[in-house]
Amino acid sequence: MTLTKSYLSNIFLDFAHSLKLRLEKNTYKISVTDQTTKLEKLIELIPSLGLIRDAYHRFHEQQQLKLSKQYDGLPLLAFLGVLTGLAAGAIIIAFRYALELGTAVLPMGGDPESFESLNALMRFALCVGGAVLLGLILTLVKKKDRDVGVGHVLTRLEYHQGHLPFKRATLQFLTATIALISGQSMGKEGPSIHLGASGGSLLGRVLKIPNNGVRILVGAGVAAAIAAAFDTPLAGVIFAMEVVVMEYTVFGFTPIILAAVSATTITRLTLGSATAIAVPVMPVNTVLELPLVAIMGLLIGALAALFIKLSSGIAIVSKDQPVFQRMLIAGVFTGLCAVLVPQIMGIGYDTVDALLLSQLSLGFVIGLLVMKLLATSVSIGLGMPAGLIGPTLFIGASAGGLIGLGAQSFSPNFAEPGWYAVLGMAAMMAATLQAPLAALIYLLELTASPSIVLPGMLAVISATLMAQGGFGQRSIYRHLLQAHGNDYRNSSLSIALRKIGVASVMDRNFLQQHRRLTLGSCKQLLKDEPSWLLVVDQDDTHNTSVLPATDIARHLNELDSQTDVETEIDLLKIPAKRLDTRSIPIIATLQEAHEKMQNEDIEVLYIVGAHGKSKSRIYGVLTREHIEKSYQV
Repeated sequence: MTLTKSYLSNIFLDFAHSLKLRLEKNTYKISVTDQTTKLEKLIELIPSLGLIRDAYHRFHEQQQLKLSKQYDGLPLLAFLGVLTGLAAGAIIIAFRYALELGTAVLPMGGDPESFESLNALMRFALCVGGAVLLGLILTLVKKKDRDVGVGHVLTRLEYHQGHLPFKRATLQFLTATIALISGQSMGKEGPSIHLGASGGSLLGRVLKIPNNGVRILVGAGVAAAIAAAFDTPLAGVIFAMEVVVMEYTVFGFTPIILAAVSATTITRLTLGSATAIAVPVMPVNTVLELPLVAIMGLLIGALAALFIKLSSGIAIVSKDQPVFQRMLIAGVFTGLCAVLVPQIMGIGYDTVDALLLSQLSLGFVIGLLVMKLLATSVSIGLGMPAGLIGPTLFIGASAGGLIGLGAQSFSPNFAEPGWYAVLGMAAMMAATLQAPLAALIYLLELTASPSIVLPGMLAVISATLMAQGGFGQRSIYRHLLQAHGNDYRNSSLSIALRKIGVASVMDRNFLQQHRRLTLGSCKQLLKDEPSWLLVVDQDDTHNTSVLPATDIARHLNELDSQTDVETEIDLLKIPAKRLDTRSIPIIATLQEAHEKMQNEDIEVLYIVGAHGKSKSRIYGVLTREHIEKSYQV
């Protein structure tokens, strides 16, 4: 912050000094006796605003370079993390108010989750009507613009450097609101993640920061969204790190943590500090129950594998079907399930609360589990534009509660079914998302009980191992992306390269030169000992090559010492290694540079500005060797 203040003070002093000199030289001849108006006097001073503009551009350029080098730009990125958290928190508050206002018109006694208070016909009509409306809206949207949710965030991070289109966020807000108000078997967390990530992405793009900083702000938006939606800030941070940005450095942690803190603060000030799910105080029984906890984890891991397989299988079969038809089928199927078991409608946190309080019978919990699993799998597979984390927790709580009820039927000495239900939530979340640490932290924050950590660790790891090791299932997001033809891999190389901006490793020791010059001029150039010469063809400005300065020096040494210094040399024809090159903006990451080199089969890039007049300025040269060295380090 001190560094930023010094920059701003220097900008102000430069402007004031320059303005004083201009006034002393009578550059602006303004007299009190002139008949000009105050507005005209102001207009006469406007040219000096160019000084402010130029100083601002210099300051902005310096900050871009700092952010490209990660740790130099950490104070600025931390401040942007706070802004991202505030923005994401405000968006999530607006989203929650939209849901509450939408359900307020339904005859549910003021409870936005009490769909079971509606009669069977109304439940069916609500699901189908909402699906029809969604189908009509999505039909009006181009197919390439329909992707929303966590999967969309992941693909934009992988292939578009975290640039999330604003219109997709708007579509997500609208469609998720309709889906949840109409009782579709989906959750609000996925849309919240998309909306929060979009807030961070938009902030980064408006401020024109490098892409490695944009992706951190996307992660900050994700953490802020989960923190605001669940009132679990630490779980939001871990989820963003483990699932989205996969960043485990101080450069990544700092803004993401600050975003979660600021989002939680604004949400608690507005909506209160209650978590989305109310967990009662639960006495933990002896370690003798740990074997049953492990068995429960294995069973829930198998259930998660089935859930993933059903959802992705339906997505594969239906991906070429018209979107209206898919929405209609999802709505009709959910409506039929809701006629039988109305508790599966909507987010269902009130039913989860009842499971945690051990208020439901064995037979009813079986029905809940089966219907919720089927309705959610069909809705996800058919592309219903809402989230899957909430239903995952619902299914996990039902499965855990079912095991707890079964155990108590054998012996009343076992823990309450609600204790197994809360462990089941974490186990199902871990196995479905392949995010065991986020699930464990969520469990700890939800219960505020350190004593649940030991059984929670066992349940989470058992479920994760069974889903991945036993059934070969990866994260449900990855399976759904692949089902829609998106080969999402997120390799370790791309993860490492996208953390670093090109400006942090480029070689600035270069000179720009036209292809034709005299021998004397060429010798004069080499006195500055550049590493590279960027040679531009005057006849074809698109024909640009990079030459190692050592090759040019070698050629000059081979010339006859009596050669006239006025002899013309063509740098594009002398015997030297000429490397084809392309430009890349200074905000790009090394991942973008690496992909550009691979796709265009070139060995070197030159770095240019990203906006306005700076696009014509060259900042440095980047080679494959620079990229390889940065990755090895």
